[in-house]
Amino acid sequence: MSLVTGSAADDAASKTKARRAGGAKPPAAAAGRRSRGRSLSRRNLHGWLFSTPFLVLFGVFMLFPIVATLLMSFTDFGVRDVRQPLEAEFVGLDNYVNLFGDDTFRTALFNTAYFVVVGVPVTVLLGLLAAILLNNGIDRARTFFRVGFYAPVVTSIVAVAVVWRFVLNPTDGLIAGLATELGAKAPDFLGSETWAMPSLIALAVWRNLGTVMVLFIAGLQAIPTEVREAARLDGASGWGELRRITVPLLRPTLLYATVITTIGYLNVFEEPFVMTQGGPDNATLTVSLDMYREGFNFFHMGYASAMAYVLFVVIMGITVLQLRLLKDNTR
Repeated sequence: MSLVTGSAADDAASKTKARRAGGAKPPAAAAGRRSRGRSLSRRNLHGWLFSTPFLVLFGVFMLFPIVATLLMSFTDFGVRDVRQPLEAEFVGLDNYVNLFGDDTFRTALFNTAYFVVVGVPVTVLLGLLAAILLNNGIDRARTFFRVGFYAPVVTSIVAVAVVWRFVLNPTDGLIAGLATELGAKAPDFLGSETWAMPSLIALAVWRNLGTVMVLFIAGLQAIPTEVREAARLDGASGWGELRRITVPLLRPTLLYATVITTIGYLNVFEEPFVMTQGGPDNATLTVSLDMYREGFNFFHMGYASAMAYVLFVVIMGITVLQLRLLKDNTR
């Protein structure tokens, strides 16, 4: 009896030792984990050190101005008298309320909407057409045409303005000369309230067409050739292939091109600033140009900051709307 009891006790003790031994961490494994933890911490530290210059520059030149502009939009910060320094007084939401009672701002908002509604579809459609032609239809001098379409993107706006002023000059410009040859008279494109904004839209489309074209060329080259070949074997025409194969598979690229073009056109500034200065009679005044005038011509910094945040909210709202409208189609 005692032998049996002793044997059971020995078995229980051996099992307990085994459980303890199994639950205990071997010294080598624990040391390895500690070493990996130190190595990971060291890599994280190195990553933060390498990121510090960017974070400092971002904080000083991006984050701080963004926060300062938001705070400034609730004040009347600006120059009240040229003989006195800048002053600021908290005015709450007065700047935002006054904006929508400002006829000039409403005109700028309407002009910007007009620029976007007309300019974005034309830019995207022409960019898609150019990409399809350069990817499939034109075999010779393809590189030359691609460079030609993209060259305006990297060209200085000053050089562009010189060229387009010559093209649009109503007396001795290129279009005026062609109109004279046909027995007609060219309108004053930049001096007419009717023609000024369409002329700037044409300039913007010409400048931004290359960016959209490059995006669509990349999207077209990502479409598997087997899909197109299968569609052709099934008897699909060129239009049917475009409508049922190419465009659906390009929806992610189409979404991206539409969003970035819309954001760029909502912020349009260079074209009206260089070509028309917002004229004639504010016919080409955009929100960005109006903001520039209020801030740097009239020194109404608080009012201009409120304009900036209204434009920011508009851009965010339209971008979210575009993403939601096209998101389900891209799945």
